[in-house]
Formats: sequence, structure tokens, C-alpha cells
Amino acid sequence: MRLRSLACIATASVAATRAYPIGTLGQAWGAAERAEWRATRSIVRSYDEEVLTKLEPLKGRFVVEQYGALSLDPDRYPLFSVRTHEWSPKKPCILITGGVHGYETSGVQGALRFLDREAEAYGKMFNILVAPCVSPWGYETIQRWNAQAVDPNRSFNPDGERVEGRSFNPEAATEESAALIAHVASMHKGPWMCHIDLHETTDTDETEFRPAKAARDGETSNPGEIPDGFYLVADSTNPQATWHKAMIEAVATVTHIAPADANGNIIDEPVIQPGVIGVPSPRSIGLCAGMTDAPYATTTEVYPDSPKASDEQCNRAQVTCISAALDHIIAVELSKPEL
Repeated sequence: MRLRSLACIATASVAATRAYPIGTLGQAWGAAERAEWRATRSIVRSYDEEVLTKLEPLKGRFVVEQYGALSLDPDRYPLFSVRTHEWSPKKPCILITGGVHGYETSGVQGALRFLDREAEAYGKMFNILVAPCVSPWGYETIQRWNAQAVDPNRSFNPDGERVEGRSFNPEAATEESAALIAHVASMHKGPWMCHIDLHETTDTDETEFRPAKAARDGETSNPGEIPDGFYLVADSTNPQATWHKAMIEAVATVTHIAPADANGNIIDEPVIQPGVIGVPSPRSIGLCAGMTDAPYATTTEVYPDSPKASDEQCNRAQVTCISAALDHIIAVELSKPEL
């Protein structure tokens, strides 16, 4: 059994019953239910051993900087970014984020691998900023939410707006998102060229996290379908079709691409080209990928629970996607003659 699947052991019957062991059916959680939920989470792996120790060899090669810490335990959960040296206003700026959902392992490990193996070369052409593990408590406990039972990836609102009635949660920001938004703004005031947010879609989305969300919000959880394979999430108002095509074709050499379901969708969103779904304005729903004004922005989704994909393939798929994205930008954007 994969380590990430341990998150749903306590709720093994959830998939069949769609019930959840915390709260009262049909009633949204209050403070007591959120506290109970957090008390039933446990530390399964080490942020220090699996993330922080991997930052040490990067010091000197890059600028490794602490940009915040979680108030839950500031010593245990410092927040770090890594950026290329010689940050120049003449270079386009690239943002890469991982671990916004802490349970999505290859997002974190893929970001770290990109730094170790690829980032220095691309740093000759770009300013690159990487936040490899945005939600460290979620990483240690293998949870989608943060310790307050809030989804960080619906809380990236750079203007601080609170969006009432929005799916998932209406909070203007979490500690995780607010710290990263402030750090990114301090690094670069002008337009970003590209933002790639590294994620996974796992079987526990269906067995644990969707039922938990429904229970938290006093709603009913209906069975869904987990796509088998890699896919990308695009801004349907700015689809960048050739860029997404380049990434999908590159990743297809590493792992399989998710097909559309019988309705032409993936996770109930329309497939706008092979391996790519479109959502309206990621910023409007608080996605991390919408936190900048980058014309090239996407969310990756790796499927680690497939019998056709290993952890190694998942990590390589993330790195391959980043490299293909940057290669395309070099070919299309950096080859343009200066006016």
C-alpha cells in the first residue's frame, strides 16, 4: 500500500456509504467538529527529513530563504522558497509551487527534483522562484486541508477578497496562501511569465477528501470518478493550447495521459484538448495557479495510484512537465525580436 493511501484507512467504508465519522449528517461543522477532525489526524511522515534536509544541499547553488512559518508550530513548520541567483529585471520570472495540498507527494518531490537537476540551467534564461512545500502540516499528515480544515487551494486571493458562496471554502486566505502571496509580491512587482502549480489526483480524493468536505459543509457526497492518468488544468479564458500540448506530449513519454470520461469530462470539468481540462478563471475560485498575472499558468495533476505508474514516474512526470513548459516559452517568447 502506498504511503499516501494511509490517509483513508480510518474511513475504509466511506466509499461505499458516503458517510463520514465526524459531525451530524446535513449540518455544517462548527469549531468542535473541526477540532475533532484535527485531533484524529496523525503525523505519518517527516517534513524535516523529506523536505527540509533536501534544501540543505541546494544552499550555495541557489538562494534558500525562509518566508514564514505556520503558527501551529513555527519551529516544526518553517516555510521556505528557493530561487536562482542573479535575479535580473531583464529575465522573465517563473514561479513553481508544490505541496499546496500536502498529501500530493510528487508535487513536493517533483519541485525538489527540478531544483536539483534542472533549475540551474534554466536560470540562465529565467528568474525562477520555487516554493516546494506550501502546506507542510498537510505534508506530514497526508491531508488535503490545512490544520484548520480549510483547503489552501481555494484560498489564494491576492487582493484579499472574501468570496461568499464559493465552492470548497470562502476564506480570503489561509496562513499558507497569505505567506506565499506576500513573498511572491516581495520578489517581483511586475508581470510573471509563468506559474506551474504541481498537484496529484489520488484515490483518496474519492474515499476520504470529498466525503470529508461534504460532511464539513453539511452537504451530501455523491460518488465521482478518479481519472487514470496525468492531466493539466488550464484557464479556459486563456487556454494556451500549444503550450499545454507541448507539456502533454512530453509527459506522455514518462506516464500515461488521462482520457476523458463518457461525458467528455475529467473530474466533472470539460476536456478542452487531449489531457487538458478548462476551468473559468482560476483566480476567481482561489486556485494557487491564479495568484499571479502570468499568461502561462497551469496546474499539473499526476495519478500516483495507477498500477501503471510508480512514484519515480510521478516525480519524473512533474519535472518533465516543467521542462517542456519552459522549453516552449524559450522557443516562443524568448525568440521574439525586441521592439
